[in-house]
Amino acid sequence: MHGPVPVATAALPSVPAGFTGRDEDLGRLLRVLDPTAESDLPVVICAVSGLGGIGKTSLALCAAHKAVRDGWFPGGTVFVDFRGYDDNPVTADQALLALLDGLGVRGSDLPQTSTAQYALYRRLLAEERRPMLLILDNASDPVQLTPLIPGTDHHRVLITSRDRLTDLDARLIDLDVLTSQAATDLVDKSLRLSDERDDRALREPEAVAGLAEVCARHPLALRIAVGMLRKRRHRTITSLVDELRTTEDRTERLGVRPIFEAAYSQLPADQARLLRLLSLAPAAEVSGEVVAALAGLAAGQAFELLEELASQHLVTPSPGDAGVRWRLHDLVRAFAVAVVAADAVFVEEGDAARERVLEFYCRWATAADALLQRPPEVPVEERFPTRGAALAWLDGERAGLVAAVQLAQEEHADVAVRLGRCLDAYFRWRRRFDDWTTVSRATQEAARRMGDGVGEALSWHRLGHALQETGRVTEAIDAHRQALGVFRATKDGDHEAQAWDHLGSALRRAGRLQEAIDAYTQARDLFRAAEDRHREGFAWNNLGLCLRQAGWTREAIAAQTQACDLFRATRDPSREATAWNNLGVTLQLAGRLQEAVDAHTHARDLCQAIEDRISEGTAWLCLGGALQGMGRVEDAIDAYGTALEISREVEDWQEAGMALENLAALHMAADDLVQARAHYLEAADAYTRDNARDLAARAQACADSLT
Repeated sequence: MHGPVPVATAALPSVPAGFTGRDEDLGRLLRVLDPTAESDLPVVICAVSGLGGIGKTSLALCAAHKAVRDGWFPGGTVFVDFRGYDDNPVTADQALLALLDGLGVRGSDLPQTSTAQYALYRRLLAEERRPMLLILDNASDPVQLTPLIPGTDHHRVLITSRDRLTDLDARLIDLDVLTSQAATDLVDKSLRLSDERDDRALREPEAVAGLAEVCARHPLALRIAVGMLRKRRHRTITSLVDELRTTEDRTERLGVRPIFEAAYSQLPADQARLLRLLSLAPAAEVSGEVVAALAGLAAGQAFELLEELASQHLVTPSPGDAGVRWRLHDLVRAFAVAVVAADAVFVEEGDAARERVLEFYCRWATAADALLQRPPEVPVEERFPTRGAALAWLDGERAGLVAAVQLAQEEHADVAVRLGRCLDAYFRWRRRFDDWTTVSRATQEAARRMGDGVGEALSWHRLGHALQETGRVTEAIDAHRQALGVFRATKDGDHEAQAWDHLGSALRRAGRLQEAIDAYTQARDLFRAAEDRHREGFAWNNLGLCLRQAGWTREAIAAQTQACDLFRATRDPSREATAWNNLGVTLQLAGRLQEAVDAHTHARDLCQAIEDRISEGTAWLCLGGALQGMGRVEDAIDAYGTALEISREVEDWQEAGMALENLAALHMAADDLVQARAHYLEAADAYTRDNARDLAARAQACADSLT
């Protein structure tokens, strides 16, 4: 059964007021429509596709109006709405009748059979030598369109569809959501079109940006939201944003739910299931592996379903160096989450999917973590043949891993704690301290829910480290004292020793050196009593740093030498390299420069052997300082240059700034002020990228002094 025959209009419908933000897409479309442009296609067809309400018809009409104004289609235009996503879409035969009517064929002139009607339609188009534009709007299936494509190459056909019509020989233009700027422009223009005195967008710029995001920069949702504001002229934009953020189903409140219901109802069962499960993914954008884990499917099956959903613009692929990742439009996600919540069977299905994806993350995060911390000769999972491979996987899944810990902290607290622990080394390696803070707070809450006092205290430890690295030293001291209190109360000597060691580091960072020395000494003595030589090495290393900072250089050298020996004896090349670097810096302060060069060289070699690029960069930087102290300027420049190259590679912008400042100082000493100023400016930029504003200001001041 089909609906009524559509009406074909020669007069183009108007473009919605406030249409904005599609300049690039409009340019692409016009280049295809231009009848004077050469093309290797037999008929130039352009198909604009995108999510329902994304603005496909508006773009098509904007392009058509401009083309008509420029005189491109003297043969005329014909517009037909195919109602492709209604219950009774228009058939090709029905559209043919509308097109013939638009071409002036009606009444007794209309042939009685469809075969004769198609023949007449093709003859009329062939005889019309002046270019015409056919706009076939809102089509859902190539079957609706194929019989209607002109058989000549001087006419143009413009199609809009929610599906990518890949079966047509057409130029495909995919329409995405608006940019943030275009979305805010739409709100401003639409309000002022209604009332030129409406200056709410000007008075509430942050709220306008919030409205754009809560509507997911979806044009139809934005227009409906603006309609709400127009009805209540004195309502603030902020109040609407707050209302939408707390609404259980934004798609319903914004009036766009029917669009998604129609698309969802037409999906095969396996695609509909995957769409529901994708809405429950921990992160907004996920890899194909995560999708496969969610759905319990083989990777190939998941990929095929994802491609089908992407062709209907319900899922968006994001190609990258590590492969394609997939994301749901925010409003599609909100719709699918509501669908799941409304059906007990779907809720159970979603719970099973979450458990699968958490297990996936735990399995591979554990393997990657083991590789980051292993000695080189220890066997590894085949999946991660090198540390680089493990880091690449962790980099790609970082957002999902962080979100998974937060997702698990209530109903899967044990998994949250286990997964959070696996990420500590990674966060240190990549200096992801904000993520470390987030995960530590989540695992702390998860451990508390389980009644796991030791786990909660260990999370306090990790939180203290993360806070310390972000400069929140007072909070870090409090966190470590919280952990220490738990361990002393439970007479857990091993963990108490670690707590003293960590507390010492926070106190040292705060400049409370005597308290720090006392804490490190407590830790050292407890580790020694427990015959834990590895952790005793940590305490000696940290004690050496504190003694050096206090000006007790000889004692610091003795402590750091002990640390080197202990880490070598316990076969931890990563920590041994760090200890050698620290010893080298102290030797420089003592004027023992050749010994310092040897220490930093040994640290560098250890780092290269275990593929620790971050620590290798530090070793090169410290080596440059020792070489510079010896007057070996060219060697120092090479060392600083290598440190700079590595720091840029691993995005350690603070260390990059330090290398650049050292290079600048060497060029200043050589009276090369132009190069020195350039390095200071680069250093200021590097520090700015690391949010180290004081260091950036210092480097900028040095550059300015050389102007």
